[in-house]
Amino acid sequence: MDGTLIYLLVWLLVFAEDALFVGFVFPGETAAILGGVAASLGIISLPGITVVVVTAAIAGDTASYLIGRSLGPRLLRLPFLRRRQTWMQRAQDQLATRGGVAVFVGRFVTFFHAVMPALAGASHMPYRRFFLYNVAGGLIWGFGTVLIGYLAGTSYSAIEDAAGRAAAVAVAVLGIGVFVLWRVRSARRECTPGPAEGEPSGARRSGDTRTDGRRCDT
Repeated sequence: MDGTLIYLLVWLLVFAEDALFVGFVFPGETAAILGGVAASLGIISLPGITVVVVTAAIAGDTASYLIGRSLGPRLLRLPFLRRRQTWMQRAQDQLATRGGVAVFVGRFVTFFHAVMPALAGASHMPYRRFFLYNVAGGLIWGFGTVLIGYLAGTSYSAIEDAAGRAAAVAVAVLGIGVFVLWRVRSARRECTPGPAEGEPSGARRSGDTRTDGRRCDT
């Protein structure tokens, strides 16, 4: 694949994760990690893909902030967010108590980084404050995620040289499987209600009626 196309695809996927809420379907860190792997293989440059990921993350969060500022309270009535009210409430609580720090920390939390910028806009957080925390989070997240992919690609090459291609492929598949499993478990925890007071832990199952009258869809 042409290096320019890789840069473009990674930028679009990382940007769309927050700006268009694509992160609920395809997490942006996956694209960033794969960009780092491509850099380790010499297809693209490590500094180049790092700049692409960081700028896309910052731009995507900024677009999400502007969408939230435009929609205001109507943001919470969007169908795909209404189904995630438990986590949306947690995100709002974090934003109310921690302000800009919630924007920074949200970049590193599976669900929060898909909605926190929009909630910041909807709550009319001053853009200058949002921008500072957004840039800080985007820099650290972008650099770290690309580096993970780069190191993973380097490790793959080392394993292939030492143990052969079959062993390297097996390790790569295992790593991807663990990552996907972690993503699925994180998504399911979003719909797992805690036990009511006096109720034994584990008494509720997925699909049981929640104490607030909603049901957990899985």
